Amino acid sequence: MTSATLKRLPLADQHRALGARFAPFAGWEMPVQYTGIVEEHRAVRERAGVFDVSHMGRVFVAGGDAGRLIRRAVTYKVDQLAEGEAHYAFMCAEDGGILDDVFVYRLDAVRFLVVNNASNADMGRERLASFAEPEMDAELLDRQAATVMLALQGPEAPAFYSRVVGPELPERRTCLEMEYAGYKLFVSRTGYTGEDGFELVTSIEAGAHLLVRLVEAGVAPCGLGARDTLRLEAALPLYGNDIDTTTNPFEAGLGFAVTLDDGADFAGREALAAAKAAGPARKLSCLRATGRGVMRAGYVVLHQGKPVAKVTSGGFSPMLNTSIGVAYLPVELAKDGIELEVDVRGKPLAVVVVPRPFYRRPK
Repeated sequence: MTSATLKRLPLADQHRALGARFAPFAGWEMPVQYTGIVEEHRAVRERAGVFDVSHMGRVFVAGGDAGRLIRRAVTYKVDQLAEGEAHYAFMCAEDGGILDDVFVYRLDAVRFLVVNNASNADMGRERLASFAEPEMDAELLDRQAATVMLALQGPEAPAFYSRVVGPELPERRTCLEMEYAGYKLFVSRTGYTGEDGFELVTSIEAGAHLLVRLVEAGVAPCGLGARDTLRLEAALPLYGNDIDTTTNPFEAGLGFAVTLDDGADFAGREALAAAKAAGPARKLSCLRATGRGVMRAGYVVLHQGKPVAKVTSGGFSPMLNTSIGVAYLPVELAKDGIELEVDVRGKPLAVVVVPRPFYRRPK
């Protein structure tokens, strides 16, 4: 896409004033970095950083049948969430392949928020609508263009949140709504970095005010570069790389997001039940380099000189000071301690299979 056809974030001018460097991502012009990827990465691990993730899809579903409608489209029993609860789920094809991974938040008895990936925003909204029936009491409200979504992440995120937003903090994987700068603010205790933190959705006007206040308070503005290295250290999947229509949740190690025992008839249920019963033939596994070199997506994984997989995501870990990556390994090789190699531009890089995630904050 050309710069003229890329979508712009509502707060793009503010990001540019903060020194952001932009690049295309999923049809959007997105901030990739400000001071540098490693510096921003460390800011989130050690203090707190704020990301503009307004490119993500945001559809509110309201009505007495809202939960039942969403349940038809996703793999988890979101219709049974308590008010204020949130959960990870998938939209799957009938063959069990992953169309998108989403987070579903239950705001109250009759309102939900579904957040999905930017590249699948239109698909996700249309797929939800496709499961609606005329007699259903459920209305879909697409709020992607009218709102801003910020992610405040890091061990000091709760302190900054309390200072800038207020003392009312949601618990982990829960959400609440409150007033901020005269507008409604949605707050969830979720994120995509492996750290504590919050995801906040509000109006463009209030979002602009919130971003300024957070940066003035000392929160580091962070771009997609650091977001990717952080999520990789936390072994969180990226749609289009680690999961897609050729993968199912069980081989990705994400079976916790699939409910098969509640009797619900959702898209892909039969295929997923069969996949769970059969067991995966391959598993998404974590690889840590023991030699010098950096593995990247697409690089071939070797066992005794023979190709066995391809790296789906890879890069350099600032916290571990070595290269890390993930790949779908045959189950017999998907065991901690197994030694393999990755072909890095014709040179073998020694790697070892390690537990998931790569990095976990020390207690």
